Amino acid sequence: MKIAIDGPAGAGKSTLARRIAERLGILYVDTGAMYRALTWKALANKVNLKDKAELRNLAVRTDITLAYNMGQVRVFCDGTEVTDEIRSPEVSRWVPVVAADEEIRAIMVEKQQAIAREQSVVMDGRDIGLCVLPDADYKFYLTASLEERARRRAKELVKKGYKVNFQEVKEEIRERDKLDTERLVGPLTVLPDSIVIDTSDMSPDEVVSRVLSLIGEDGNVIQVS
Repeated sequence: MKIAIDGPAGAGKSTLARRIAERLGILYVDTGAMYRALTWKALANKVNLKDKAELRNLAVRTDITLAYNMGQVRVFCDGTEVTDEIRSPEVSRWVPVVAADEEIRAIMVEKQQAIAREQSVVMDGRDIGLCVLPDADYKFYLTASLEERARRRAKELVKKGYKVNFQEVKEEIRERDKLDTERLVGPLTVLPDSIVIDTSDMSPDEVVSRVLSLIGEDGNVIQVS
């Protein structure tokens, strides 16, 4: 079974994907974490993030693995856990630049598709239904107002100990939206077969219930018009 969840930053994709995977007993693949891990490595190694050739070489030489433990997806880059490090404001600022490169996306998509060929998965990202799992059994597109997404992101950063300026967070998300929707390869877009869910006024529990009502908790896809 393949479930694709796309949408902009702060829409609630990761929370939904993780909980759906738990309920259905299938693997959750956080594709955004893979791009973040590569960005983290590039920053840690002081790689010029605007040098496409250098970034591509780095992507080929980087081993990124995901593991599920104690209700959380743990992210490893070349054997080192970077679960918390990849959520830093600096990584968030630069990951759209890294993720926009055509060859880097091709490398990541190949890795993601290889996982989906071996087992049932739920993946979240920005081009899952379009590029990674075009044959997904179900495609969901989560969205929310810019204000609400910025509020969620700021709250998350504060919880992790970062000092944040709400307006700056809001502008960063606005810019991320622009980069994601306007890039030439794997742009963020609502597909004709996507089921759109606006999570602005919904709790995580309500979003999960909505999706499960469409999929069925036993994993049997329920066709809807």
